[in-house]
Amino acid sequence: MTIQETLFSFVNRWECDENDHLNVQFYFSRFEEADRQFRLLSGLSETLVGARRVRHVRYHKELRTGDLITIQSSIAFDGPHMLTVVHEMRDGASGALAATALDGYEPNANSAKTLRQRFKDFQTPMIKEAAPRGIQTGPAALRATPSGLQAKGAEICYRGTVLPRDIGVDSKADDQYALSCCTDGVPHVWQRTPMTHEYLTENGYGRVAVEMKLTWSTPLKTGDTVIVVTGFTGVNSKFFTMRHHLFESRTNRLAATLDVVALMMDLSSRKAVELPEEAQNNLSKMLID
Repeated sequence: MTIQETLFSFVNRWECDENDHLNVQFYFSRFEEADRQFRLLSGLSETLVGARRVRHVRYHKELRTGDLITIQSSIAFDGPHMLTVVHEMRDGASGALAATALDGYEPNANSAKTLRQRFKDFQTPMIKEAAPRGIQTGPAALRATPSGLQAKGAEICYRGTVLPRDIGVDSKADDQYALSCCTDGVPHVWQRTPMTHEYLTENGYGRVAVEMKLTWSTPLKTGDTVIVVTGFTGVNSKFFTMRHHLFESRTNRLAATLDVVALMMDLSSRKAVELPEEAQNNLSKMLID
């Protein structure tokens, strides 16, 4: 036993966004289910390895309406964390790699040898395609406040409430909920740049994320009200980066951060296009880091 089959699924039309491909929140929901199945198969638990520190996702191929989805999962001790669970999402028809997720854990260093032995039947080398590229590996800084971020130039792009349908099996808001808040808010973030809705529409471009890292700080429960405060963290000619901060808004408690590598895609050729020089200059003046 090594790599495990942990998900068989399908892209529904209602899960696709304005770019006519699977929205990122549903990639995260598939990885979450694959992780639950992998834990069942392998016996992995927080009692053994602690809580997950990050989920680092890279997108390699678009998935569109009607595409089959499979996920295989394994443990890679050569990954970027002391213990890394690797999820490989593939097109179920062609076998092409569609996305990867790295779940990072940092158990006690003294337990490394024991864990290697315990999970020897579930180990594989980490595939190079899953390695982080545009975002640092470790968890994001978790001491931010809304007022502090706004003083640096970040802005609120989303307000909402955690509803019963947003709660996972552990009685907390799940990854998909965090992603849905950020994806609903992100068009308003782009609107702060020269790459506005009007600009994208006129040129036939779409907003695309190619890499994300989710770091949970504290849980959210049913009835909690939330805000997302977002700022830009980097820019070059090909892409820019931003960080969404999800706060419980009654107490301004930070719940999670989502780091994102974003770019523009030509919706006809389905290829990335360079950022206009005006946008690069504009973004470089708004960085919060």
